[in-house]
Amino acid sequence: MASLERGTSLGYVVNHLARLMEQALRDRIAPHGVVPGQFAQLLALYEEDGVTQQQLCAKVRIDQSTMAHTLKRMERDGLVRRTPDPADGRRALIHLTERARRLRPELHAAAREVNDLATAGFPAEDGEAFLGLLRHAIHNLEG
Repeated sequence: MASLERGTSLGYVVNHLARLMEQALRDRIAPHGVVPGQFAQLLALYEEDGVTQQQLCAKVRIDQSTMAHTLKRMERDGLVRRTPDPADGRRALIHLTERARRLRPELHAAAREVNDLATAGFPAEDGEAFLGLLRHAIHNLEG
């Protein structure tokens, strides 16, 4: 795995796959008024609604300034709303709107379709092994 040639470099291949998957996802979720940069936040909020911006940053692993910009756009697009945190009035809690909740089945279906397209022809056990290896690589890099 020491090669740095495009076709054999792990970083290049994974990056290329990520770009192709992002474009395929974009094509499927754009009709719903959602962009890939908002997708991770929506998934995290579908798992746990009503979190602080800091908690959401930790869940999706992006920095505060990027999150602030993304959340402003999501508010503008009617996907999230902020409410004062009852435990600390200086903070806001991020909540899904009814519109975002209604989009959940379509967004999940779009993501499943892209995942299925990317792994078409894989035996089920190879798909699971592939995902496991990617998670292992992520764990290695996260330290």
